Amino acid sequence: MLNRIFLPPIILVLLYGFWVSAEFRVVAAGVAVFLFGMIYLEKGFKVFTGSLLERLLKKITGSLWKSLTFGVVTTSLLQSSSLVSIIIISFLSAGLIGLTAGVGIILGANLGSTTGAWLIAVYGMKVNLAVYGMPLLVLGLLLNTRNHHNLKGVGLILLGIGFLFLGIDYMKEGFEKFQQSIDLSRFQLAGITGLLLYTLLGVFATTVMQSTNATLVLVFSALSTFQLGYENAIALSIGSNIGTTVTAMLGAISANAQGKRLAVAHFLFNVFTATLALCLFYPLLDVVEQLSGWIGIDSSNTAIKLALFHTLFNLTGILLMLPVINRLVAWLDTLFCQPAKASAFNTEGSESVVERAVYLNHAVLGYPDAALRAMTKECARLYRNTLELICYGIYLSGDKLRKADNLTELVNNWERQPQPWPIKVLYFRHIKGIYGDIIHYGGALEGSLTRQQAQELFALKVACRNFVQAIKHIKHIYKNMGLYIESENDEIRHQYNQLRICLASVLKLVDVLGVRRNYQHIREHAEQLKQELQEQDQLTHNTLNTLIRSRQVDSHMAGSLMNDSAHVHDACTCLIDGAVIMVTRDQEEYRSGTW
Repeated sequence: MLNRIFLPPIILVLLYGFWVSAEFRVVAAGVAVFLFGMIYLEKGFKVFTGSLLERLLKKITGSLWKSLTFGVVTTSLLQSSSLVSIIIISFLSAGLIGLTAGVGIILGANLGSTTGAWLIAVYGMKVNLAVYGMPLLVLGLLLNTRNHHNLKGVGLILLGIGFLFLGIDYMKEGFEKFQQSIDLSRFQLAGITGLLLYTLLGVFATTVMQSTNATLVLVFSALSTFQLGYENAIALSIGSNIGTTVTAMLGAISANAQGKRLAVAHFLFNVFTATLALCLFYPLLDVVEQLSGWIGIDSSNTAIKLALFHTLFNLTGILLMLPVINRLVAWLDTLFCQPAKASAFNTEGSESVVERAVYLNHAVLGYPDAALRAMTKECARLYRNTLELICYGIYLSGDKLRKADNLTELVNNWERQPQPWPIKVLYFRHIKGIYGDIIHYGGALEGSLTRQQAQELFALKVACRNFVQAIKHIKHIYKNMGLYIESENDEIRHQYNQLRICLASVLKLVDVLGVRRNYQHIREHAEQLKQELQEQDQLTHNTLNTLIRSRQVDSHMAGSLMNDSAHVHDACTCLIDGAVIMVTRDQEEYRSGTW
């Protein structure tokens, strides 16, 4: 939508600028090369940061200060607060971190983004970066042509840095030529009008380029050649803080409720800090002057003072926000709430309500380890729904089964409850949509995986297939189960109740697998369960022969019981196989999906 609105006029302005000004062509080319470098830099870091980010995120979720530090460090390394924001929104949507930790990382990312301003102010405006950028491009291209995964990553990073250096040099050169031909300083505006206008200009520039650093390089280049006033430059940097949230907001469009909440927090914080900086503009300028004197910064070095101001107002905003973070998170939790009927397994509501995946965020596909973790969480969710639907299919309450110690007593004392929907409708509502999303997401993910990761993904798909197959077996016995558990024939009623007890016991026993930590013990326990199922199936077969010979059941009942016994055996086997895959892949996620 934004592209349709802004792209045509931007192209027209650029074409006009190219036509009338050679200096404008150089500056615009510098911005393009700089942004091109950012793209390569992000691709290079993604090669290395997938599993590293996930491991670090596991350790920082318990502490707000750790989250802040993580945000500062990662943004300082990646030099893109927008990229960090999108990554964190994706990871939050995938359920890998909590909202409080996500807000902490976003606050830290704002402070970490100021390191870019310091690097540009200290080195970018004083050193001929093109001299260093050219050899980096050659080395980067050489390494990027190698087949080794890590060498390609290093090559992309070197290419990114090389293009960044060239872009900065082009922008400096363009503004130096502007100085000789056009006096841009005559467009400077003082007072409140200048502050507001240049702040809006900073918002617009950062929104269009989707890079705070690109805006800051332009600002520093213009400031160093006296084409831009000090106060107007600060206003542009304030506006860039708001503009960077647009990228995060766009990234949150495809995210779930948690991701959208974090995007709102990011927007509110950046607007708050920008408003604070504008309201306290002149007092903050005085503080910067005093700090500059203490540190030993020359009063004429406006570039360093701009970097100091940029750091100061972000740090002030963080310090003011920290005491109210818990209240902010509590308020954010009230936003984008999902209707209760779509958020949990239930048998009420419209047939058109279909559950879909909640953890499979396509933005996290670029981080295979995190994407696999999201897949595991979604598979655990599918498993939970499978257990509930199987309970429904054998006419038992999931809640009562979870609490029951004596399954025989539970089944014998059972009283029929109304079931508003047939099992095939609930399968469509609570299983099919999630399973389809898992398969679709897995297909999109598969091309970017290592061999080991591809095996992990295949195992998860097999587990989900087993869960779905188990339900399909239950669908086959659903009608007969409902008929014969209330039959006047005591023997057939007893046999179908035995099938219910068999299924109920497996539902409870597979939960025990999650307690066992040793892979060999898990396999042995699963094989023991299968052996017991085989013996139970044989016992049912022998009992059926006895009932037929004694004419206690007719041929129709006998055929139904024989087929349904096979379906129960196969359903239990599928459940056990799926549970073994889940628990041997991830104990924590398996336990979150069980009862």
